[in-house]
This record gives sequence, structure tokens and C-alpha cells, in this order.
Amino acid sequence: MKRFLLFAGSFLFGLSAFGQKVIKITRPKLVVGIVVDQMRWDYLYRFYDLYKPDGGFKRLLGDGFSCDNAMVPYLPTVTACGHTCVYTGSVPAIHGITGNNWWDNNLNREMYCTEDKKVTTVGSSSVEPGQMSPVNVQVTTITDELRLATNFKNKVIGMSMKDRGAIIPAGHSANAAYWYDGKSGNFISSTYYMQQLPDWMQQFNGRKLVDSFYKMNWNLALSKDKYNQYCDDDANPYEAKPFGANTLTMPYKLEQFAGTDYSKITVTPYANDLLASLAKTAIVAEHMGKTPETDFLTVSFSSTDYVGHSFGPNSWELMDTYVRLDKTLGDLFAFLDKTLGKDQYTVFLTADHAGAHIPEFLAKHGIPGGRWDDNAIKKELTAMLQKKFGVDSLVNYVGEYDVYLNRASLRRNHIDIDNVKASITNYLLKNDKVLQVVDLANANAATVPLPIREMVINGYNPAHSGDLQIIMKTGVMDSGPTGMSHGVWNAYDAHIPLVFMGWGIKAGHTTREVHMTDISATVAALLHIQMPSGCVGKVITEIVP
Repeated sequence: MKRFLLFAGSFLFGLSAFGQKVIKITRPKLVVGIVVDQMRWDYLYRFYDLYKPDGGFKRLLGDGFSCDNAMVPYLPTVTACGHTCVYTGSVPAIHGITGNNWWDNNLNREMYCTEDKKVTTVGSSSVEPGQMSPVNVQVTTITDELRLATNFKNKVIGMSMKDRGAIIPAGHSANAAYWYDGKSGNFISSTYYMQQLPDWMQQFNGRKLVDSFYKMNWNLALSKDKYNQYCDDDANPYEAKPFGANTLTMPYKLEQFAGTDYSKITVTPYANDLLASLAKTAIVAEHMGKTPETDFLTVSFSSTDYVGHSFGPNSWELMDTYVRLDKTLGDLFAFLDKTLGKDQYTVFLTADHAGAHIPEFLAKHGIPGGRWDDNAIKKELTAMLQKKFGVDSLVNYVGEYDVYLNRASLRRNHIDIDNVKASITNYLLKNDKVLQVVDLANANAATVPLPIREMVINGYNPAHSGDLQIIMKTGVMDSGPTGMSHGVWNAYDAHIPLVFMGWGIKAGHTTREVHMTDISATVAALLHIQMPSGCVGKVITEIVP
């Protein structure tokens, strides 16, 4: 009887095993992560009627899934932090990138986000632009996790006009990262990735496409009445003049820079076309999407940031740049359709941060705002503290709205740090541009609204953050005398676009609040791989049920 029961149990187990549903894990051929530097969420809709039916933005919104309430969950809202958060799902408190620059409290010096003096430039005689790597990112990226999941048999390549826009998204284990050197007009890399540029990249650089773009000049993409309908005046004293002090309005004659100044391309929409051309070239030359494993290409369009900083969100130049970027993205998606097959790739588009209106533009319309200068504030604080405590070296650095105290000087002069913090706080609160000052070591007890407090805490890293953080009143930005900037908690800096499209994505949208940290978690779920090591985001379940 016992033998019969054992046999019967084994037979039933076998039936159960044979009856199990076999799940086949599938993945796209290629993931393309697109960051549009400084893109405000509302640009998707503000310029919607100007975008082409076959352009990138209408295709994304029509065929893809849009998260219309995607927010940055930390401070400061700047480029390096944004790219790191998108690809790690983490925040500065964990991943360590607390700004584009910061004061390193352990090394006691200013640090650039991707600096690495142990490596050298590849592809140019310029030394400093190539001394870069992802070494300062303290966690893995989603691109690292895909490399791990494929046993490093796939390819990951990052590219941008900015070093930080190429390096950080590509991750620690990337096959390559390429960024633009404005001195030589070449895309370069570093010895972190390779000893010399591949032949295809050398050939690409040899074409000197920048000169070809310059010779096209920057003319209006649309009729003048469209710019008058959507934009501020063409010429304003509060806009920067990147093409010369006497060059005030569109169109711009760029041909004068051909062969002489390769840096000007970054402040034109042609830099987006240059990068898209590089992306297409890399996909073909590196056979991306043509192997059994899923490849990952990261593309960060930087000229939107350069144009935004110079001319502001309401300028002719900014609108023209987005109208042209729409066509550039549409062409890129059409190329991917033809090269890999429609719905054989997954793409997401987001931004590293958004951007504020120019204060003087706001003032014309009775809206509050103002300018702030971190360097000037450092001088003021140094003078005030010297007068009160008799020491002129108590502030190391002021940047990204953080005040870094010189703790060695405090100890050496037997000055109580809490007294210094209180003095700085009282001084700054008398400034009509300051809303609040937060003691970062005690941010959890700060008397600021909870959403701001959470952003402050998420941005605080003891090794790389300051002692006090200045919370500005609405519309106030740290910038020079012209143009605009970003970096604060307000929606105009923290509300970003987020759209997924292609393989595995159904058309739709949600107005539920999601966060930048959710992007890599969602990509990981889509690819059935592990989340990055510092990820604190959650899967956007509307995209991946």
C-alpha cells in the first residue's frame, strides 16, 4: 500500500510538472535612453501644434506611454544629479553625485562630478576634457545591471555633447562613452574605456560635420508669425549673446565660425543633429541590436540646455530648437524602424531637470523672481563671519545653494560650529530672496514643508554636501546677469517629461505622480533584470503590469 501511494504521488507530481506553463523571457533588441537636457514637461504640449505629424514628440505621445506628472525627488535639480538619478534610480544621498561640482569634505577641495585624474584623453590633444570617468558614481546603473545580466556579452555605449551626459548614463562597465571637445571639434573618450578611438569614430570626426552645419547658418524653421505667437520679443537685454555682442536677433550667421571656433555649435540646434548622426553611425558600426543580447544606447541632447541658459524658455531660439529637435527625433525613430524593425526596440525620453523663466521676463508680467550669485554670497558671508569671529576663512565654498564651512579652521580657532550656523542663517534670512535655511545635518527637523524637506534629505550626502542649504523664494535662481538657470525644488525645475515607446509598451498616459527614481526600476522590470544597487524607485506598473 505504501509503495502504491508513493507511486501515485510521483505520478501526480509528474503531471503537475508537465502541466506547468512555460514562460519565455523576451527582450527588445536595443534600449535607447534619451535625456533632453533642461526639457520642461510642458514643452511636450506648449509646442504641440508646431510639431510635425511624423516628428518625434507626436509619435512618442501617440504611440507611447506618457507619465505626465514625473517629478525630481531631490535637490539640487542639476545635470549631473539628473543623469545619475535616471540611470541609477537613486538619489544624491546614496549615489554621491551631489551636483555638477561640489566641495569634497574628505579631500578638502572642489570636485567635478566625472573628474578622474588617473585617466587621459583619447581622440584629442586637449588634456583636461578627457580626464573623465564614472568613478565618482557610488552605485550601479541600469546599464551596468544589463551588462551583468548578459555576462557582459551585450554592448552599452553612451554619448552626449557633455562629458557628464555621456559618462554617467553609460555606467561603470560600458563598452564606450563619447563626448564633444569644443576645442578640436571631435568626439573624444578617455583611457578608462579605450586606448584609441575606433576606426569608425575617427572617420566620423574626420568628416568635420560641425563646419557643414555652420555653413547652413541658423535661420528660422517657421514663419515669423509663429514666433510672435508663442514667444517673447526676439531681442531682449536679459538674454545672453553667445555669437557676439552685436549679434542680437535671429537668424544667426554661423559660417564665420567654420574652422575657427568649434564650441559655438553647442548653443545651436545643430548640436542635436550632430549627436543624432553619431548615434546612427554607432548603431551601424557597432552592430547594436543585431546580436542575441539586448544592447543599450544612451543619448543625452545637450544643446537644449545651452540654448535654454542663454535665451530662456520664452525665446525664439528655444522654440526653434525644439521644433528642429522634433524632426531630429522623428528621423532617429524612422532610422531605428528601418534598421532594427518597428517595435523591436524600446525607447524612453526624459530630462535631467527642467528650467525657470528669466527673472526679468517674469518682472515684465508682474510675476516674482530674481537673481542670486553664490560667489557673491560667499564673499558676503566671509566678511560677516570675519567681523563677528575674527577669522576670514570659515567658509570653504558656496555652490548649488549649499554653504560648506571650513571645519578645520573652526577647530583650529575653537569656534563653535552651531554659533556659526546660526549667524549665517540669521544673516541670510534678512535677504528678501531667501525663503529658508536648512541645517543639513538636522534636516529631518527643519521647519519647511514636507515635500521640500524630503528633497533636501534625499540630496544630502555628508562627504559631498554642505552644512547649510539655502531655499530660495520662487523665481530666484543662481545665474549671471543674463539668461536663466535651474537647481531648485519648484515645479519649473523639477517637473520633467517621461515617455516610454516601442517594444513592450502600450499607448497610454497617467497623471499619477511618479519620480525620476522610478525610471530605472521600470526598465529593469521590463527587461527582467535586477534593479541598480542603490535604486530607491518603484516600478511604474501602468507601463509594466
